[in-house]
Amino acid sequence: PTYFPISYPSPLAIKPNVKPMKTPIVLTIIANDQPGIIKTVSETLYKHDGSWSQSSMSSLAGQFAGILLASVPAEKARGCVKQLEGLEARGIHVTAHISEETQTPGDTKTHEYRLDLVGNNRTGIVHDITTILTNHDVSVHKLETFIESASMGGGNLFKAKAQLLVPLSADIDVLVSELEEMANELMVDIRLER
Repeated sequence: PTYFPISYPSPLAIKPNVKPMKTPIVLTIIANDQPGIIKTVSETLYKHDGSWSQSSMSSLAGQFAGILLASVPAEKARGCVKQLEGLEARGIHVTAHISEETQTPGDTKTHEYRLDLVGNNRTGIVHDITTILTNHDVSVHKLETFIESASMGGGNLFKAKAQLLVPLSADIDVLVSELEEMANELMVDIRLER
């Protein structure tokens, strides 16, 4: 029989496909609303091999306001943060927090609920709702609020949409009952559903 030698590559020649560790950085951005703010921030991240993961940006009363989650290679995180904070010289105020958190909301022992609220605008609505939620250890994962003109009767309507993380240990019936009682007192409509 004829044998053919089989050659294997040297273990030293094999380069494992290992991705560099990424560090999550949470940014808040405030600036006078003008073109190019997002481009400037994204350019800084790009120069440090960072990726834009999740964000919420808006123009409020002539100010640009945003919150952003970015991921940057661990060895470049400090330099990236320093350069982002240096954008203040260009009128872009960035606060950066390097996070050690790797847990996602789905990893915790919670259920996700959605809360919708509509009612006449008045002082203290958000305070009253969040007081009840906090008493039940409910976390507000995401919150959007806005005011619009009421179609009938004049005045303004306050609208809120929230994603809530409710602990498994929470008594949902009691939470719903307290929210409904508050809704009756404030004359607003509240809906809580999974």
